Amino acid sequence: MEQFFKPNSFPWGHDRRHNSYSEHFKKLFGGRVQKISVDAGFTCPNRDGTKGFGGCTFCSNDAFNPSYCHPLKPLKQQIEEGIAFHRNRYRRAKSFLVYFQAYSNTYKPLDELKVLYEEALSYPQIAGLVIGTRPDSIDEEKLSYLKSLQKTHYIMLEYGLESVYEDTLLRINRGHTFQEAKKTIQLTADAGIPCGAHFIFGLPGESRQQMMDMAKIISDLPLTAVKFHQLQIFKETKMAEEYQNNPEQFELFTLESYIDFIIEFAERLNPSFVIERFAGEVPPRFLASTTWGNLRYDQILCFIEKEMEKRDTWQGKMIF
Repeated sequence: MEQFFKPNSFPWGHDRRHNSYSEHFKKLFGGRVQKISVDAGFTCPNRDGTKGFGGCTFCSNDAFNPSYCHPLKPLKQQIEEGIAFHRNRYRRAKSFLVYFQAYSNTYKPLDELKVLYEEALSYPQIAGLVIGTRPDSIDEEKLSYLKSLQKTHYIMLEYGLESVYEDTLLRINRGHTFQEAKKTIQLTADAGIPCGAHFIFGLPGESRQQMMDMAKIISDLPLTAVKFHQLQIFKETKMAEEYQNNPEQFELFTLESYIDFIIEFAERLNPSFVIERFAGEVPPRFLASTTWGNLRYDQILCFIEKEMEKRDTWQGKMIF
């Protein structure tokens, strides 16, 4: 039976038509919390030869790193510059989360991880950590340590999954399977650690129906949050080379088609999931191809939310 909600009566407790990441953290911390991205010099097992070389075919971490974020800078300097940057830009931010973002940020021995994480948590303004990594770069010993940090700070693990289809993961050189990802997510949930996952829509070889079918598959995972990106083709990547040589294999979303798709996807998505992002945004200079112009994410989000209101729809509507 279809269920209708009045404003302020959505399951997530506010009147936005999706379970908003910013509203979730306002409720959790009593005010705005801002993430500070840092690059602590990690690599990945499919870059250093453990599983392969070259990394994922789509990957360009430079496209996402803010100007203050560089592995040649000491972690301390990155954090202090990040705090200064965000205090100037977001004056309402009361506290900060250090976001270990670039590459696989659990892919070091535990003793080395402890030094990095505990240095980040030594600042009184830092409320916790968000740690981006891969499903194959975590184990129970590391999860146990991260759980111990939760006694005094917020800790969240964010896994890059990108797709639920094994053929796609092989094609983009992920170096892990979806079955491995499911196991890791379950271990993380069992440890009581909030767990996010990242997915890309528009990867070559996947039909729009396959992408839409992912909503049910994802919804059955014990996740806290999800982050969605439309496929963006970055310069100087293996995928950019593939796109140049065989553009007919790619069906990139236009802004209009993506808004239609992501709203229908959200209607089928578990309403308990916090949606961190509906789409990706990088400086146009990094892109080998774009049809979205210079739109910022807040503009894209506004388009999506206005269209959801126009359609009188919301996250999880089609589940009920």
